[in-house]
Amino acid sequence: MARKRRPLPVAVVAGMHHDARTAAVEALLHGVPGAVAVHHDLGGAGNGRVPRTVRDAAGVRDRGRPRMSVPCGCCAVRDDLVPTLLALAADGACPLAVVELWDSVEPRAIAELIAAGPGEAVTLAGVLTAVDTDSLLPFLSCGDDLAEQDLAVAPDDRRTVADTFARQLEYPPVLAVTCVGAPEPADLALLDQLHATAHRVRIGSAELVRAALTGVDVDAAAARHHPACALLPQEAEEHGVATLVWHRTRPLHPGRLYAALEDVTCAAVRSRGRLWLADRPDALLSWDASGGALCIEHAGPWLAALPEAAWELEPAARRVAAALDWHPRHGDRAQHLTFTGPDLDRDILPRVLDSCLLTDDEFAAGPGAWRALSTAFDALLGAPA
Repeated sequence: MARKRRPLPVAVVAGMHHDARTAAVEALLHGVPGAVAVHHDLGGAGNGRVPRTVRDAAGVRDRGRPRMSVPCGCCAVRDDLVPTLLALAADGACPLAVVELWDSVEPRAIAELIAAGPGEAVTLAGVLTAVDTDSLLPFLSCGDDLAEQDLAVAPDDRRTVADTFARQLEYPPVLAVTCVGAPEPADLALLDQLHATAHRVRIGSAELVRAALTGVDVDAAAARHHPACALLPQEAEEHGVATLVWHRTRPLHPGRLYAALEDVTCAAVRSRGRLWLADRPDALLSWDASGGALCIEHAGPWLAALPEAAWELEPAARRVAAALDWHPRHGDRAQHLTFTGPDLDRDILPRVLDSCLLTDDEFAAGPGAWRALSTAFDALLGAPA
C-alpha cells in the first residue's frame, strides 16, 4: 500500500523592507534543504500579467506570467498561488514552500487563503514579517499613499505606507528583524509594544527556521484583530517609547471629537481601538490610525444592541470581550483606544480625549437627545440609523 503523502508545509514571509524580506527568505531556503520560494512581482505587472518566479537556494527554477482576471495584483496572486503550491505538492520533492509576498501585500489574506486550501495537499506552517529596525519608525510615520510610492496593488488601492506596514507588523506570530549593527533599544521597544505577543527572532539566526514553522491559527488571529475583541497593546513605557490605554464608559460627543481628530491622530505613530459615539449608540466604530492618517469605520453593532437570542451566534472571543467591558446600564459600549509611539504625551492626550466625552448634563439627557448633538461624522459614516 502506498504511503499517504504529507501535506506540503507553506511559510508566508511579508514585509515592506525588501532587503530584510529577501534575507529572511534566503535564510529559510538555506536552512531547509530542498525548499523553494514562490514570489509574484507586482511591481513588474503589465499587459494584464504578473511575473512569478519559483526558486531554490541555487537559483531560479521556473518563471511564469499568470494572467490577471481583473486589474488587481492581489487578486492575481490569489488566483495563481494555490495552483502553484498544489503543483509543488504533487511533485513530492519539496519539503517547504516559502511564499514571499510583494512589498505592500498584507499577510492576513494570503495566510487565510492557504489555510482554507486543500489540507491534504498543503498546510500553513507559519507566517512572519521581516523588519529592518533602522527603517521601522520612518515607515510607521509615512502617511504617503501607496500609489505615491508605486506600491499600490490596484487602481483603487487607497492604503497608505504607514497603515499597510502597521498591519504587516501586527498580524504574524513571528517578526524577523535585522539592522546595521546592534538594534536600537527604542526600536525594539516600539516593536514589543505594537505586538507584544510576537516571537521576535534575528534574521540569520538558527532560530529563524524553527520560528517560521510554528504554525498559525488563522481564526484566532482574525479574532485578535476584530475591533470588537482586538488584542490591543497594554500600558507601557520603555526607552522613550510609550503606550497609553484610554478606556472610558461614557459616549463621545461627535462634534467635539471631530474637532479634536487632527490633534489626537497625530499624537502617536500608531493608534487602534473602538469607539462609542453618542449620536449612534448602537454602532461599534473602529479606530485605526498610522502615520497621521485615520480610518474610522462601522464594525457592526455593540453586543448590547443585539437581542439576547442572537448573542450565541457571535464568536466566543466577542462574547468574552463584551463581558470584560460590561456595564449594567449600557452593556459593552465603551471607549477603548491605545496610542503607541516615541515621545508620547501621556498627560495631555487623555485630557484632550476626556474633553470630548459627554458632560454630566449631556449624558443625563439620554440617548434620544444624544442623536441630535451633531452631524459632524455624517459625511464620513453616513447619517445615524
